Amino acid sequence: MTPPVSRGRHNRKKKRTVRRRLPMRYLLPSVLLVALLAMLMLRGYVHSEILADHRVQAPAPTTQVPDDVLEGGPVIDARAAGGQAKSLRIPDHRIVLTFDDGPDPVWTPRVLDELRKNRAHGVFFVTGTMASRYPDLVKRMVDEGHEIGLHTFNHPDLSFQSTSRIDWELSQNQLVLAGAAGIRTSLFRPPYSSSSDAMDDRSWPVTRYIGSRGYLTVVNNTDSEDWKRPGVPAIIERATPRNGKGAIVLMHDSGGDRSQTVAALREFLPQMQRQGYEFTNLTSALGAPSAHTEVSGLALWKGRAFIGAVEISERVTGVLVVGLAAIGVLVMVRFGLMLLLSFLHARKVRRQDFSWGGRFTRPVSVLVPAYNERECIEATVRSLVASDHPIEVVVIDDGSTDGTADLVEAMWIPNVRVVRQTNAGKPAALNNGIAHARHDIVVMMDGDTVFEPSTVRELVQPFADPRVGAVAGNAKVGNRDSLIGAWQHIEYVMGFNLDRRMYDLLGCMPTIPGAVGAFRRDALDRVGGMSEDTLAEDTDVTMALHRDGWRVVYAENARAWTEAPESVQQLWSQRYRWSYGTMQAIWKHRRAVVERGPSGRFGRVGLPFVSLFMVVAPLLAPLIDVFLLYGLVFGPTGKTVAAWFGVLLVQAVCAAYAFRLDRERMTHLISLPLQQILYRQLMYVVLLQSWITALTGGRLRWQKLRRTGVVEAPGGTTNRRRETERRPVA
Repeated sequence: MTPPVSRGRHNRKKKRTVRRRLPMRYLLPSVLLVALLAMLMLRGYVHSEILADHRVQAPAPTTQVPDDVLEGGPVIDARAAGGQAKSLRIPDHRIVLTFDDGPDPVWTPRVLDELRKNRAHGVFFVTGTMASRYPDLVKRMVDEGHEIGLHTFNHPDLSFQSTSRIDWELSQNQLVLAGAAGIRTSLFRPPYSSSSDAMDDRSWPVTRYIGSRGYLTVVNNTDSEDWKRPGVPAIIERATPRNGKGAIVLMHDSGGDRSQTVAALREFLPQMQRQGYEFTNLTSALGAPSAHTEVSGLALWKGRAFIGAVEISERVTGVLVVGLAAIGVLVMVRFGLMLLLSFLHARKVRRQDFSWGGRFTRPVSVLVPAYNERECIEATVRSLVASDHPIEVVVIDDGSTDGTADLVEAMWIPNVRVVRQTNAGKPAALNNGIAHARHDIVVMMDGDTVFEPSTVRELVQPFADPRVGAVAGNAKVGNRDSLIGAWQHIEYVMGFNLDRRMYDLLGCMPTIPGAVGAFRRDALDRVGGMSEDTLAEDTDVTMALHRDGWRVVYAENARAWTEAPESVQQLWSQRYRWSYGTMQAIWKHRRAVVERGPSGRFGRVGLPFVSLFMVVAPLLAPLIDVFLLYGLVFGPTGKTVAAWFGVLLVQAVCAAYAFRLDRERMTHLISLPLQQILYRQLMYVVLLQSWITALTGGRLRWQKLRRTGVVEAPGGTTNRRRETERRPVA
């Protein structure tokens, strides 16, 4: 599960620019996803994982096969009109070595080396799957004078296939030869074929059809059975023709370990040459024109395009596999760190003797930036009024047009002030609030968030330690009853709880959430306050505080209840801004990597951690789901499902532990598997779109999310009016 980076939700009025970009936000990730799937599909096709048919026909009667074919030679010519066939034999003292199923990157070069060393030639019956992946070997075969024959593209038993599938196998195989060597061939060998006397009523119709398409069907006289790996002497014995007869010898240069085949050739070639045999191409042995025809024009370019696409798919898939391995390691490392460091953090802060240096009781200022928060602001203010810590409340109205400021003033609550300003954005509103704050500790929250009575007190206790410059609270989803709310609830508890504990111990807390955070005013002054340089002003200022040498810690009991987006559109807008803003903040503080002192320590520890686990890892995480889908469709299905459930189990363990630490009900975890399938994909696409925006130099403005004001703290007390006498006064 990709943890969110908490953001404030105070937004500017300008929405029109983003709306014009909506179609593009879906288009670019969709194009990339389609391209990725296309590459995987092509890779699966050329690896016989797609459209492959591994059935092999059982022997059948031979009543339909002409006697001349059954008793004839290993070359069957059925090209004549009417399907009349004749068989051809190899002249005496001629051997046509044939090699099936290649080319193979390991064994084919060694076979070619032996042939070249002995000035011998042969015929390579290549499959399209292998030839498309290793076109240079096909080119070498042709350049060194060997003949090429078709062995189909995917190596199916053609007796099971329709004529359209047979045509497809032939045309795709020819397409590969055109792209690899600029030729087409008239030679064909059926997969799983043997000698001519093995032709039967199921294979004979295929042979006739192949002949009608202009091909010579080539079987064999002697079968070395090298695929059985019987040993070099046995291979030589089975390959040797008797009594000086000519022969077509069947061998293999692919499909497994062919070291015995290479060793056998090393002995067989000179041995037979000493007996007066010549190793030649098939057409040379038959005294016929070459089987090769040069390809040009569109056919040539189509072949080259296909070979190029296969090469790209192989490279892309290789990168994806490396990426999948990397994300697997990152996911396990992150989960391991989260569990271990979260346990250590909880053990540390929950000890009875744990203290930040004394009880912090001084009054603080609570800043509430608000823009058109009429639905939520009253509940927000009343939750603060109920605080058990002395506070002043400063509501900064950022040019609201819905009467937000008037509503707060009409509440007539002492120690709650309204500061009005023209619409200038959240950072400006917060800086204005800081200027009007009376106390040296300022708490910041969103206008759609409610606090529990103890939230402020718990949030400011770490300031008893003078080294602490900021404190992150525990933001929780208030509207978790809907499915999308429940998914965000899991994300918040797991991401915020475990991640913040981990980052706390590592000393590189990346973000003080806009919904619930506190700052030492002196620390803010030293870093220049809230910056408008990024869309993630909370992440920006947190990183600035780290670089200035301040500690940033996590207060688990400072709970704030916020209203999460309730539609995919709103969720997209929010997370898009979060992701893009985080990237901006990382880029802004990149020089910390080479600086000295506290800035350098954060730059060399915090920035790599944040970049790796919050930007890079989530971007690579979709590979898990892409390969899951690929494995489910094309196999191995069992192992794929087991691996995916293994990852899900690890996530469930982490989520359950986070829920236990936060004392949350486990029932919401029922939706975790569905969250991984649906919700997480949306987060991936959002992050991808953020990357695209960053790389293309795009600009993104604030957007106002629609609020309903339904969130209240546990117990439903936030919307009730409280007597002012019960409020602590600052």
